[in-house]
Amino acid sequence: MNIEVLHSEESKIVDQLVDGVREFNFSHMGNETSKPLTVIMRDSNNTIVAGISGRTIYHKFLINVVWVSDEYRGQRLGYQLMKLAEQEAKQQGCKAAQVDTLAFQAPNFYQKCGFEVIGTAPGFDGCPEQYFLFKRYE
Repeated sequence: MNIEVLHSEESKIVDQLVDGVREFNFSHMGNETSKPLTVIMRDSNNTIVAGISGRTIYHKFLINVVWVSDEYRGQRLGYQLMKLAEQEAKQQGCKAAQVDTLAFQAPNFYQKCGFEVIGTAPGFDGCPEQYFLFKRYE
């Protein structure tokens, strides 16, 4: 056996790893594949000023990124986008959503959107505390 350490992402290798996990998951959960779900907001110049992006799979909305441009923060755009993204996720059969965020990012925002902190990873010098949040849809 030979073990390698790689310091670059090689798509063929990553694809093989993902395919292996996917096969394992299929054997336990069925052949559902993840579907991208992105909601964006553009200004009058057609520039993206805010957005939410994630994936839906196994009845969950897995949120990867939420971003609002500095000049538009504090105007509830994130909340509006979250509401729309969650409506779309529910239409796709999702029963819950999950996200993680760093302490300086947006744990309070997610809690205001109805997410509950279900865990944390402690911070240390050079690395802030990380929050894991979950929201069950009714």
